[in-house]
Amino acid sequence: MALGVDILLQKVKKDKLVEGLCERELTNPEGCGFDLCLGKVHQISGRGFMGLTERDSVDSKLLYEFNEKKKQSVVIKPGESYLVTTREKFNMPRDLTAAMWLRSTLFRSGLVMSGGKIDPGYVGELSFLLYNAGPCEMEIELGARIVHIMFFEVKGKTNAYRGQWKGGRVTSKGKEVQV
Repeated sequence: MALGVDILLQKVKKDKLVEGLCERELTNPEGCGFDLCLGKVHQISGRGFMGLTERDSVDSKLLYEFNEKKKQSVVIKPGESYLVTTREKFNMPRDLTAAMWLRSTLFRSGLVMSGGKIDPGYVGELSFLLYNAGPCEMEIELGARIVHIMFFEVKGKTNAYRGQWKGGRVTSKGKEVQV
């Protein structure tokens, strides 16, 4: 069952479920979740590896980071992709999971999001890929609302997230053993 905004706002205030929500989301969220804002934009390059027990993610270079005092935007041209990170930080309890969807203005403009679930026990910012599959350029201001997240109660036993991406890490620093 999806949690309503009244319960979510209580969990934000009491348990710091989500830190750094914009004023709109703290006072008048839409639907039954929150819109999340573009915080960082990374360019990915190099070569990655995914093995049975080891992995090495591609390289990333931070291009833009949200700054309230400086208006910035990224232009995503057809065929381009960027690894992006939300401004908000999450402190997921063991009894909640969450899923995100790209806001409709972006998918109507040809953008596709890859990624979208948050496990119980995850702590940190969220990262996912934005890819322009359409024929037009799309400009997005840093700090703009780009995805919608909904939270769901977990019934029964669950295991907390134990992966190495906890804390909002974007890429690995070389080959590492998977947990």
